[in-house]
Amino acid sequence: MFADSHLAPYAAQSARSKGRRFHEPAPASRSEFQRDRDRIIHSTAFRRLEYKTQVFVNHEGDLFRTRLTHSIEVAQIARSIARNLRLNEDLVEAISLAHDLGHTPFGHAGQDALNACMKDYGGFEHNLQSLRVVDALEERYAAFEGLNLSFESREGILKHCSLNNAKNLGDLGERFLLKRQPSLEAQLTNLADEIAYNNHDIDDGLRSGLLTETQMMEVDFFARFRHEVEAVYPGISGRRAISETIRRMINALISDLIHTSEARILELAPTSIEDVRNMPAMISFSDAMYKDAKLLKQFLFQHLYRHYQVNRMSNKAKNTVRDLFNLMMDEPGLLPPDYQVTAQYSGGDDESREVRQARRIADYIAGMTDRYAMREHRRLFQIEEV
Repeated sequence: MFADSHLAPYAAQSARSKGRRFHEPAPASRSEFQRDRDRIIHSTAFRRLEYKTQVFVNHEGDLFRTRLTHSIEVAQIARSIARNLRLNEDLVEAISLAHDLGHTPFGHAGQDALNACMKDYGGFEHNLQSLRVVDALEERYAAFEGLNLSFESREGILKHCSLNNAKNLGDLGERFLLKRQPSLEAQLTNLADEIAYNNHDIDDGLRSGLLTETQMMEVDFFARFRHEVEAVYPGISGRRAISETIRRMINALISDLIHTSEARILELAPTSIEDVRNMPAMISFSDAMYKDAKLLKQFLFQHLYRHYQVNRMSNKAKNTVRDLFNLMMDEPGLLPPDYQVTAQYSGGDDESREVRQARRIADYIAGMTDRYAMREHRRLFQIEEV
C-alpha cells in the first residue's frame, strides 16, 4: 500500500527503515514516517511551540513568527525540495516539525543562558534536547517512554552533536564520530530551516521596525529582487513590495538548492541510502548562492539579532532563565514533584544525583513557553500586594 517506487533509490524508504528503539507492529493505514509525523503533531512539546518565539518574545506581538509557524514553514519548503529530488516527503516533514522541539523559551538567548547554567553538568544542546524530548520526555504511550520514532527521523532531528555526547548515543551518534553523513532528507531539512529563518526574520524585522527597507537595500541579494519587483510592478510599496521581494528570494534559494543538489547527486551517483551516508554531503547551494546567503546572515546578525532593543529583551530573558535555574538548584523542593530527584537516587559513577537534578531542571525550563517562564519567574521572585 505504501510503495516507495516513485522515490529515488538513494532516498529513505519507509519499508527499509532501520526501525524503532522499541519494536511495534507496522502501521496498517500509513507509512512508518507518516506515523512519526502524526506522533510529533500530537505531542505536548509540539503544541508548546506556539508560544515559543525565534527573535521576538511571545508577548511582543501577534504578527511575529513562533517556533510553531517556523516549523510549519520549514516543512513546506522541505517538502517542495524533496518532491523535486524524488526524496521522501513524509520523512522531511517529520524532521521539519520536530527539529525545534527541544528549544528553550526566549529563542537563542534562552538557549545560551541554559547552556551556561549547565556548563558543569554536561552543557545544553537544543538539538540533543529535541532528541531527548522524543526519546524520553513525552509521556503518551504505555509501552515506552517518548514517541518511539524511527531511526531516520531521530537521525534528522539530531543536526549537531558534540563528540562527547555522540559517544553515548550508540548507532545514532556514530556518524559524528566517523564523520559520516545523514540521509539526504536530513541534509535537505537542515538547509530548508536556514532558508526559512533567514527570510522570515527579514519579514519580522521589517514588521517590527527594527529593520528598514533602506537598510535592507544594502544587502545585494535583497536589493536585486526588490528592483525586480519594482520593474514588474512600478510604484509598488509597503507590505506587498516586501512580500513579493521575500517570495522571490525564497524561490531563488530553493531553485538553486534543487539544481545544485541534482548535479551533485549525479556526480557522486549514490545507489542507496548507505551510499549517501558514506559519501560527502550532496544537498547544497551553489558557491554564488552560498555567498549571498552568508552575507544575508551576517547582515541579520549585525542589524537585527544584535539590535539594542533585541539585546535588552535578550538580557532580561537570560536573567529569567539564570534566576530560575539557580534558585531551583538551591531549592529543588520548589520544582514540581516529577522534576525532583529523590535522595535515594543512584545513577552510578557517570551521573551523580546533582548532575541528574540539573538535567531535570534543564528539562523543566526548556519545556517552558515564553509566557510560562515569565509567569514562573514572577511567582518565585515577586511578592505581589494583595
